Amino acid sequence: VAMDSKIHEKVKQCEEFVDRRLKPDLVKAIAERLPPNVLCARIVIFTLGLLTVFCSSDLRDKVFEEQKIFSDLKKNIENLEKHSVTSLTTLVNLGSEVYMQAEVPDTRTIFVDVGLGFHVEFTWSEAINYIKLREEKLARQIEEYTHLIASIKAHIKLVCEGIRELLQLQADPSYQIGFA
Repeated sequence: VAMDSKIHEKVKQCEEFVDRRLKPDLVKAIAERLPPNVLCARIVIFTLGLLTVFCSSDLRDKVFEEQKIFSDLKKNIENLEKHSVTSLTTLVNLGSEVYMQAEVPDTRTIFVDVGLGFHVEFTWSEAINYIKLREEKLARQIEEYTHLIASIKAHIKLVCEGIRELLQLQADPSYQIGFA
């Protein structure tokens, strides 16, 4: 009976460590990396016996989406350069899928959204250079985010395995941690 109470005390300590330290660290890591307009990102909750594990793939998706936007802009600029397009007629989405025809008399300079509602006028070559820098930064963000989240998830899994060992449970495939 004394041994059982020691085991239950250890299990309780492990659970508290996960609940008070690792889960908040994971939620904080996810929230810190979210752009301001995505602060209400979906956090998927998985229940694992005694523990609840938080994880999210929304942030990484948002960074990948931003990376794709810059990649598409770069391709469009390269196409403009390749075909020597100096003016064009296009459709502009005004919102709610309402479009209007627009004339661009000079495409040699473009305005690029640099964040916080600011747009900077760039020549094609300046825009390409800026996009390369942003793509490098986004790649670093993705790498940092992935590493941080994987590290915290690994700690949570390690504690889960420790609890399982303390309780002398067999590794049950239905108790696997499902991370997105």
